[in-house]
Amino acid sequence: TAPRAKAERIRSLEGITEYRLANGLQILLFPDATQSSVTVNVTYLVGSRHEGYGETGMAHLLEHMMFKGTARHRDLSKLLDAKGAQSNASTDYDRTNYYETFPATQDTVDWVLELEADRMVNSTFLEADLASEFSVVRNEFEEGENDPGAILWERILSTAYLWHNYGKSVIGSRADIEKVPASALRTFYKTHYQPDTAVLVVAGKFDDARTLATIEATFGAIPKPTRMRPPTYTVEPVQDGEREVTLRRSGDVHMIGLAWHTVAGTSPDHAAVEAAIDLLTRQPSGRLYKKLVEAQLASSVSGDAAANHDPQVAMVFAEVRDARHLARVEQLMIAEAESLARSPIAPADLERWRASTIKEIELAMTDSRRLANDLSEFIALGDWRTLFAYRARVEQVTVADVARVATQYLIASNRTTGRFIPTGERAVARAPLTEAPDVQAIVKGLEAGRVEEPGEAFVATPDTIEARTIRTPLMNGLTAAFLPKKTRRGKVILDLRFHFGDERSLQGKAVIADLTGAMLVRGTTKRSFQALEDLQDQLKARISISSGASLLVIHIETLRDKLPAALDLAAEMVTSPSFPASELEVVRQEELAALEAVLRDPATIASVALAQATSPWPKLDPRYTMSTADEIAAVKRVRLDEITAFHRAFIGGGHGELAVVGDFDPVAIGAQVDKRFGAWTSKQPYARLVDKPFAVPGVMRTIDVKDKENAQLVMAHDIAMTDTDPDYPAWLIVGQIFGGDNGSRAWQRLREKEGLTYGVYASTYADAFDASGGIAVEAIVAPANLAKAKASLLDELGKLATGKVTAEEVEYAKATWLKGQETGWSSDRLVVGSLATNLYRKRTFEFTKQLRAKLQAVTAADVARVAAKYVHPERLVVIDAGDHAKVGGDSPSGP
Repeated sequence: TAPRAKAERIRSLEGITEYRLANGLQILLFPDATQSSVTVNVTYLVGSRHEGYGETGMAHLLEHMMFKGTARHRDLSKLLDAKGAQSNASTDYDRTNYYETFPATQDTVDWVLELEADRMVNSTFLEADLASEFSVVRNEFEEGENDPGAILWERILSTAYLWHNYGKSVIGSRADIEKVPASALRTFYKTHYQPDTAVLVVAGKFDDARTLATIEATFGAIPKPTRMRPPTYTVEPVQDGEREVTLRRSGDVHMIGLAWHTVAGTSPDHAAVEAAIDLLTRQPSGRLYKKLVEAQLASSVSGDAAANHDPQVAMVFAEVRDARHLARVEQLMIAEAESLARSPIAPADLERWRASTIKEIELAMTDSRRLANDLSEFIALGDWRTLFAYRARVEQVTVADVARVATQYLIASNRTTGRFIPTGERAVARAPLTEAPDVQAIVKGLEAGRVEEPGEAFVATPDTIEARTIRTPLMNGLTAAFLPKKTRRGKVILDLRFHFGDERSLQGKAVIADLTGAMLVRGTTKRSFQALEDLQDQLKARISISSGASLLVIHIETLRDKLPAALDLAAEMVTSPSFPASELEVVRQEELAALEAVLRDPATIASVALAQATSPWPKLDPRYTMSTADEIAAVKRVRLDEITAFHRAFIGGGHGELAVVGDFDPVAIGAQVDKRFGAWTSKQPYARLVDKPFAVPGVMRTIDVKDKENAQLVMAHDIAMTDTDPDYPAWLIVGQIFGGDNGSRAWQRLREKEGLTYGVYASTYADAFDASGGIAVEAIVAPANLAKAKASLLDELGKLATGKVTAEEVEYAKATWLKGQETGWSSDRLVVGSLATNLYRKRTFEFTKQLRAKLQAVTAADVARVAAKYVHPERLVVIDAGDHAKVGGDSPSGP
C-alpha cells in the first residue's frame, strides 16, 4: 500500500487552522468544544459563472444529482437522515457547497468525510436518475416563478449585464434544464469537482488529530487532477446609458428596483459601496426610508451590495401599494441615490452601519456551526481570509470613501431600472472599469488573530440539560429556567414570555395583539425608534418582541457583559412604550405590504383554507385563522387608541416563563427580572385557550389562482390524542414513516420515483394539554402534475391506513427521528425555547427522556396498530391551490 497522504499545516487565524493536501485540497479545521454537533461543509469553486453556452442551470442541476449517490453510497439524503444529519446544498454564481450538521460522534465525522470524498469523484449519473430529477428542478424553477420580487431582480440583472454570467439566473433556463444530456453533466462534473477546486471545512466538537487522519486517508487518496480547468475571462464593459425593464405578472404590490454596477467583493471599495446603500435604506435612519416609508409613499425599502468574485451590482428596492405614487417614488429613489455624495453624509449614519455590521460579524464568530457555512461566501471570493479583510475594511471606511464611491458608481449612465406592474447623443459621465484585485494583497498581514474565548465542552442531552438547569420561582407569577455554561465569546440567549387574556376577553382582538407587539419596538417614553436601534447595535444585541392572541415573547441574543443592559432595554420597550402615531402608519404599511404580497400566493391560500376547514372556530375567536383578505381589512381598521388600550389592559406579568441559556449570572438575572417586571401586572385575568378536534367530514377543494407557475397541495385530518397518550410515540413514527424525512414513503414516491415535486412533507402531532392531534401533509407541484401527485399521496396514505409497515422502515424512522432531535439540541436557541415551553407545561427534560425511551421501544406491530386506528383517508380535508388553466379537470372554486 502507498503511504497515506500527509496534510501540510499552512496557517491559523482566529481559531481556524488551514491545511493542504498534495492533490490541492484546502482544509479548514475549526474546533469548538462548546458545540454538541459537527458541521462538515465542502465548497467547490464552481457556480453559474462557470457555465458555458447552453449550460445555464448546470451547476445547480449537478448539485441535485450529487445526492443520487455513488456505487458505494446510494440515495445520500436517506443515508444522511439515518445518521441524524441536517444536510443540504446550495449553488450560487461563484460556488456550490454541500453541508451536514450532525450529533458530535467521531465515528459519524469519519463516515461523513468518507462519503464526501467518495462523491467528490465517484458520483454516478444514471439516465433514470437524471430523468426524474429534471422534473424536480423544474418544480423548483416554477416555485421561484411565483415570486414577483425574485423575478424582477432576475430581470434587472439580465438587463444590467450584457455578457457576464451574473446576468443569468443560477437556476438556469427551463430549456437548458430540460435538454442537458447526461454526458455534458459528467464532463462538467469531472472538470470542476476535483480536490484542487474544493475547500473542506470541519467545525464543532471533534478530535483534531483523528479527523485530520481521516481526511488524509479519504480525500488524500484522490489523485491530483491532470486536467486543465478552463478559466472564466469575461469582463462586463462599462454601461453606456440608462436601461429599463418592466415585468408584468399576477400580483398586488408594485415594486421598483434600481441597480448600479460597482466592484468585486474583494475590492477595497466594496465596504464603502455597502455603506452607501445602507445610508439609503437603513430603517429608520435611511434617506429613502424617511422620504418614502415615513411619508407613506412606499411600504418598504431595502438594499443590497452583493459581494462576488467579479464586479457585481448594488441595488435599492421599494414596494409601493398605491399605483398613484409609482412615478413619485421612482423619482425620489433616483434623486436620493444619485445625489448621495452631494449632500453632507452624517458621521453618525456611517457609524450605525459600522456598528451593525461589526455586531453581525462578532455574533457569527460565536457560532462555529453558522461560521462553517458562512465561510463558503468568502471562499468563493478567492480566499477564506477575506472574511477578516472585510472586517478590517468595515472598521476603516470613512465618510470620504462613501462619498467617493457614490460619485463614481451611483450615476445615471450606470443605472438599470426595473418595475413590477401587477400593468440623445451627448457625452455622459461613465463609471470606471473595475476588476477583481489580487486577493493575496488584500489578505496580507492577517496572520495574527484575536484570542478566542473557547467556551466549554457541553453535549446537550436530556440528562446534561436537566443536570445543569436551575429552576426557580420569581416574582409576579414568573418561573425561571437557567442553563448557565461557558460559550464561545460569551454568547447568551434569553426568552421571556407573558401570557394574557382568556377566550372571552380576547374576542376580535387578534390583529390588535399582533400590531401591539410590532409597535413595542418603535419607541419608548425615553427613546425614539432610531435610538432603540442604535443602542441595540452598541450592545451587540438582537432584541425581538412579538405578540399573538394570548402571548407576548421577548427574545434577546447578545454577549455576557451586554445582557443586563439589553434586558433593561427590552423591559423599557414593553413596560413604557410611547406608541408614536407616525410609527403606527409605518407598521401598518409594512403589515399590509406583507399581506398583499401573499394575497394570491398558492401556498398561503391553501394553508389558510385548510386551517379554516379543519379548525372552524368562530370568526372573532382568538384561535380562528383569518383569510389574508380579512386580515388586510382588519389591519386597515386598527386605531392607535385600540393598541394603547390593549397594552394597558392585557400586556403585563402574572403568568409567564423566563429561560436563559449561555454565559450569564443566574442570580443577577433573576434579581433583575424581579426588579423590572415584579410589579408589572396584566389587568385582565388569564386562562389558557383550550384546543379541540372538530372531526369535520372529508372534502376535496380546488382553488383557482390565476397566472401562477406552481401549485400547493395540502391535506389533513384531526384525531383525539394528547402527547401523554400511550399511542403517541407510535403516532410520531407513523408521521416519520409517511413524510418525516428523505427516506419517507411520500418523499420516495413523489420526488425520487415519480419526480413530481421539489418538496413533500408530513407530520403527526398531539397537544400537551388537550386531546387534539392529527396528521398533515403538504407538497408543491406543477399544476399539470397536480392530479397525479394528489392520487399518489392518497394511494400511499391508503396503504398506510391498512397498517402494513416493515420492521426495517420502523427502525429507520425511529433512528432518524431520534437523531434529528439530537441535532436540534445543538442549537441553544432551540434549547432555550424548549426550557420555556416545558415551564409552561410544568415539565422538565425528564419527560423528553421518557418519551425517547418509549419511542425506542415502539415495534412494527405498534406502528401498524396505531396507523390502522388513527389514519383515515376518507376523513381528509384535501385542498389544492394553483392556476386551473394549467391543471384541467376539476371544477375550481374561488379563494
